[in-house]
Amino acid sequence: MGDAPPSVAEVGPFFALRTDPATGDPREEGYAPIGEAYRLTREGTAAPLLRARVEAVAAGLRTDEPRVAASLAFQGFAARVWSLALGHAALTGSVPGLRPDRLWWHPGRTAPGDLWWPGPLSVMGEPGGLAGQVGDAAYPHLLPLHAAVTRAYRVSGRLLWGNAASALAGSLRVLHDWCHARGLTEAARRATELARAQLAHPPLRDTGILTCAPPAFRRRSCCLYYRVPGGGLCGDCVLRRRPG
Repeated sequence: MGDAPPSVAEVGPFFALRTDPATGDPREEGYAPIGEAYRLTREGTAAPLLRARVEAVAAGLRTDEPRVAASLAFQGFAARVWSLALGHAALTGSVPGLRPDRLWWHPGRTAPGDLWWPGPLSVMGEPGGLAGQVGDAAYPHLLPLHAAVTRAYRVSGRLLWGNAASALAGSLRVLHDWCHARGLTEAARRATELARAQLAHPPLRDTGILTCAPPAFRRRSCCLYYRVPGGGLCGDCVLRRRPG
């Protein structure tokens, strides 16, 4: 018999997911179904969960521009979702179903304690293949969050899909390096192929260029991090120097 595959959580905090069974109402611990963070009010403003997250990001980065904080909050969400889907796919050959109405999120915590799926994870079926399953796990989160942030904070939709692509590439780099350091070359190759497949189709197509090896990404938009006090340009930014 071969060795058991490593736990996805071993890769790093963004790849970890709390799965211990709930002993009561997760809301009593401050959790809420993550889908509630993707909603808007009747007036088209961010619902309380999303607004609280954006305000927390703004406070942490000391920016008074909600648009900038919303952009970076979206990228953080995307990184968490991509890491969970890509990590499981590369290391186990299966992808968990991460339904927004059953995945619980704690806006006051950071990874890995921020996401909780109480109980055993169920995996997706065969239709669509592994690359399709990675997208099926991620886009029920990314599509409604993209719509909410675009409308509530007037952030460019193209910029946000660039953020999602950048987050995917970042997850790939961490996973690829971790796998290679442990001799898991097949898992590293699988992760690269799966990420490349996501970038080959809308809405991530034309967001940037992924090169290998090691994986590197150059995006065609900017996440606005340079507008944060003391912020500079990210390594994959389309800009060559900081504006102004």
